[in-house]
Parts: sequence; structure tokens; C-alpha cells
Amino acid sequence: MSKLTLVVSILASCILFSCGDKENNGDKENKESSNSKLMTQNEDGTNNDGDSPSNAKQDKNNSVKSAPEAPALNATPDKYDPAKDDAEVPAGPLTEIKFEEYKHDFGVMDEGDAVTHYFKFTNTGSEPLILEKCKGSCGCTVPECPKVPIAPGATGKIEVKFNSKGKKNQQTKKVTVTANTDPAQTILTIMANVTPAVTQ
Repeated sequence: MSKLTLVVSILASCILFSCGDKENNGDKENKESSNSKLMTQNEDGTNNDGDSPSNAKQDKNNSVKSAPEAPALNATPDKYDPAKDDAEVPAGPLTEIKFEEYKHDFGVMDEGDAVTHYFKFTNTGSEPLILEKCKGSCGCTVPECPKVPIAPGATGKIEVKFNSKGKKNQQTKKVTVTANTDPAQTILTIMANVTPAVTQ
């Protein structure tokens, strides 16, 4: 082999070796750059666009139309009042009624005794007072109302009879008065302490 051929071979080998080192160094630099970007993303929680994954997820959720809010399970419903539906509606012109007393206690009596009490009242309104109905809470309590209208400012009375036959100990009875007033019904109460009859 001539000296010229030897020199050419050595130069070719040097050139190839030099190119290989440059490619390896370039690959190494690219890998280091990629690793650096990944580390930066992990540290600040952002992606290449500068947005964090949580923000991206939130934006996606915000784009979905929210459903209407459901009512609370423990929401309280409107209070039901059955007496309101059953109450009688006053008819015609209304007036007002005022009793001297709304309760009467007959005290102690023997079983079988019958007693009577009068509840006195006044028409304090500006229209004639019409007592449509007086009703006792049981057959032992019998009320009787005036049959004629009571003029404004005039007075009247309701007779209530109580028969203690078959009754024992403390007794409480009601009388419901229905008239052209608001409310339409007025409640009167009678009480008695009945001593049981001695059985032989």
C-alpha cells in the first residue's frame, strides 16, 4: 500500500468518527431537553400550553349546561289543615257576637242530675245576628238557640241543658254555635264533676 492510500484511509476514518460523535451528542441534547420539559410540567402542574390539568377539566365541565337544582329532600311541605276545608262559609252580611263567658263549670253533682245554664251574648256588629245552628258534642248536652234575628247592639241567650245520667267523674262537653259571623263557628264549653251513683 502506498503512503498516499494510507493517508486517505486515515482521513476517512477520522471524518466518520467525528460525524458519529456529533449525532450521538445531538440525540443526547434532544433527550435532555425533553426530560427538562417534563420535569418542569410536573413541578408546576401545567402542560405545554400553560394550563394545569385541573383547569382544563374545569373548563370542560363549565361548557356542559348545568342541570336545574333539585329541591332539598328535607324541604318542609305546606301545613295541611283539614278543618280549613270543612269549615262552613258564612252567608249574607256578617256581624259580630260576644259572649259574657265561653266556659261554665257546674261543679260537683250526683250521677243522674240534670242541670241548665244560659250563655248570654251581645250582637256587637252592625248587621242582624242570625244563629243558624247550635249543636252539642253528645246527646247528654242539648243547646237551644234563639229563633229570631238579634238586632245590632241587642242581647240574647243560649240555653244549654246537661244530663249526667250514665256519666261519671270529670265531664267536659262542647257546644258549637254557627252564625253569620267570621269565623262562622263559636265554641262554648261546659264542665262538671259527676259523683258516681252507689250501686246496691
